[in-house]
Amino acid sequence: MDVHLDAQAWVRKLHSGPVTAWEAGAFQRWMEAQPQRRAAFQEAMRQWQLMGAAGAQLLRADAALARQHRALLQRQHRPGRRAFLGFAVGGAGAAMVAAYAPMDLWPSFRVWGADERTAAGEQRTLDFASQVQVALNTRTSVRRVAAGAQSLGGLELIEGETAVEVPAASVPFNVWAGPGHISASAASFEVRHLGRVSCVTCVQGQVRVDHPAGQRLLGAGQQLRYNATRISGITTVRTQDWTAWRRGELVFQQTPLPTVIEEINRYRSGRVVLADDAVRRKTVTARIKVNDIETALLQIQHSFRLRATSLPSHILILS
Repeated sequence: MDVHLDAQAWVRKLHSGPVTAWEAGAFQRWMEAQPQRRAAFQEAMRQWQLMGAAGAQLLRADAALARQHRALLQRQHRPGRRAFLGFAVGGAGAAMVAAYAPMDLWPSFRVWGADERTAAGEQRTLDFASQVQVALNTRTSVRRVAAGAQSLGGLELIEGETAVEVPAASVPFNVWAGPGHISASAASFEVRHLGRVSCVTCVQGQVRVDHPAGQRLLGAGQQLRYNATRISGITTVRTQDWTAWRRGELVFQQTPLPTVIEEINRYRSGRVVLADDAVRRKTVTARIKVNDIETALLQIQHSFRLRATSLPSHILILS
């Protein structure tokens, strides 16, 4: 196979999900076998980024194409791994682009219509009418919803994590995340929507969650989760742990190591790949400073006796 096609295949693989130790070793052997392979891999990464940026610009400029693309995404339950990103432009316009986008190389297509979006490691505070304040965590995309007679307005959480502070009012502030609708007044709450799972945490006051599978009312210190078809029961949580990101920290309590790595990936450019199957069942209890992620990775490396291999584009393989 052509070295450039091989490089494109490795770009997709390293960003598409779990990588085994054998796969990580195979990639290292492939890249070290011939000098031109490292250059081909770096070029494949550069093309991937440039094409993603071109796609974003195209969809922003063509409203009809953006609507067509959103309809396409709604019909696709599992986009899967696609061919290397490319465009085909014809007389009627541009063809649809692959729906799959690897972490941190460019924003996935569903977030390109966002009104506000944060990058890796970035946090931002938004002001809404009636003194509602919304904090966006890392890699978060939202669309604003205008206020009306029956609400203070709201937002659609396309993906990511947000904290909402709503003052006492006669009408609620609304958040839509996946199939769920969250509403509250005189409350503080957080909503996390990653992949196909959403999590709602009430910090103060009361929060109502409406879902096709049921309705829940959360009080302070309570939490629930839902996906497209099911909504959980209500559990009690340590809200100081769930709100730690607003203080610049990540708190883990007996958390599986793969989950910790995926959370770190949200705050870090590039990607950390855990390729040691023997440690996947290990757990982590730690308090990590968001601005000191690299030190935390060193501690994880030494604690679990992992070997770290740095690759282009901030890819780090732990094996």
